[in-house]
Amino acid sequence: MRRISVSLLAVSVAAGLAGCQTVQDQTAACPVPPPSKAEARPLPPVANFEQVWQPGHWDWNGAGYTWRDGGWIPREGGSNQWMDGYWNRDKSPGPCNWIPAHWM
Repeated sequence: MRRISVSLLAVSVAAGLAGCQTVQDQTAACPVPPPSKAEARPLPPVANFEQVWQPGHWDWNGAGYTWRDGGWIPREGGSNQWMDGYWNRDKSPGPCNWIPAHWM
């Protein structure tokens, strides 16, 4: 029974770390996102609410970058400034922390 508990704990820890948004190498440079892709912005769909264009952007998935296509989304709050995702290192040496793309 103890052997099963230890195995389940190891699997749980590994699964939890798979979605981690931190690069633990404390001396290496943070991974640089690829250049943005050019994309066409279609006309917004007809809707009875205000929409804003959310640009396509690179997102970190814990192992590499994934491109997220742009699209029209409902405007939420008063924000109108888009911030691409970026890496932040509070102190050096220290881990790199991914800050996902968001509206400011």
